[in-house]
Amino acid sequence: MINKLVSKISDLQAPIVVGLDPMLDYVPDEVKKLAFEEYGENLEGAGEAIWQFNKAIIDATYDLIPAVKPQIAMYEQFGIPGMIAFKKTVDYCKEKDLVVIGDIKRGDIGSTSTAYAVGHIGKVQVGTKKYAAFDEDFVTVNPYLGSDGIKPFIEVCKEESKGIFVLVKTSNPSSGEFQDQLVNGRPLYELVGEKVAQWGESHMGDSYSYVGCVIGATYPEMGKRLRKIMPKTFILVPGYGAQGGKAEDLVPYFNEDGLGAIINSSRGIIAAYKQEKYSKFGSVNFADASRQAVIDMCQDINGALARK
Repeated sequence: MINKLVSKISDLQAPIVVGLDPMLDYVPDEVKKLAFEEYGENLEGAGEAIWQFNKAIIDATYDLIPAVKPQIAMYEQFGIPGMIAFKKTVDYCKEKDLVVIGDIKRGDIGSTSTAYAVGHIGKVQVGTKKYAAFDEDFVTVNPYLGSDGIKPFIEVCKEESKGIFVLVKTSNPSSGEFQDQLVNGRPLYELVGEKVAQWGESHMGDSYSYVGCVIGATYPEMGKRLRKIMPKTFILVPGYGAQGGKAEDLVPYFNEDGLGAIINSSRGIIAAYKQEKYSKFGSVNFADASRQAVIDMCQDINGALARK
C-alpha cells in the first residue's frame, strides 16, 4: 500500500491528504436539515448529515488527491450512528481508489494491540470465515508503550500489505512537555524516530517503509533533523494551514526525490466555504469550495518545493 500511496502522489503531483474530520458545525444547514427531516435531530440524524457531507466532498475532490484521513473521534462522538458514518466513508473512499489513513492513534499492548490492528487494517476470524471490519489502508499509532504496542500492528501490516504512521513529534503546543525531554542529552522524539526507522526496516516497500511517522508542520527544524534520522520513512504532516504550518516550513520534510511526505489539511479544506477566501461559493456549494481549496493547497506546496 505504501507503493500505491507514493505512486498516486507522483502521478497527481499532490503530496496532500484531506482530513475528513467533520464537526457538526462544519456541515451546512441545508445538509443537516435534510438529514434531520429523515432521521430526526438525534444521533442517527447527525450520522447521516456527516455521511452526506463527506460524500459530497469526496465526490468533488477524489480526482485531485491521493488519500484521505478520517479522524475517528469525530465519528465516535455520535456513537454507533457515527461509527456507521465512519465505515461508509472508508468504503466510499476506497471505491474511489483513494488511500485511506485511519487516524485512530491507538496505543496498547499484547492482545489488545493485536485486536486494534485486526479491527482496523486486518481481518477478524468469525467461525470459518474472515472479515475486514473497518478496512483502512494505514492507521496512526501511539508508540509510548514501546515495541509491545507496535509489533502487533506491523505483523498485521505484513499479512495485509498495509501500513502505520507512528506519532513522533506532534503539532500541538504542549507536545514538548514529554516529547522534547532530554534522554542522555537527546530529545525523546529523536529516540522515537530512530526506533521508527528500525521498525521500518522489517517491512519495506519499493522505496519507502510501510512504517511511517507523524511530525507536525509547526516544527520544521525538528522535522529536518528527523528526516535525516528516517530517510526511508514516509512522514504524515498535520498542522498545515489552520494550525499555522506554512508551505515553506514543509520543504525539510521531503527528500531530494520530492517525495517522502504527505501534508494533511482538515478544516482548511472540508470547511473551506466558511473562509472569506471561498465565501463566493456559499454553503450550498461547499464541496466546490473544498475542491478549490485542494487546488490552492497543491499549488502552494508544489511552489515551495520548486523553490527548494
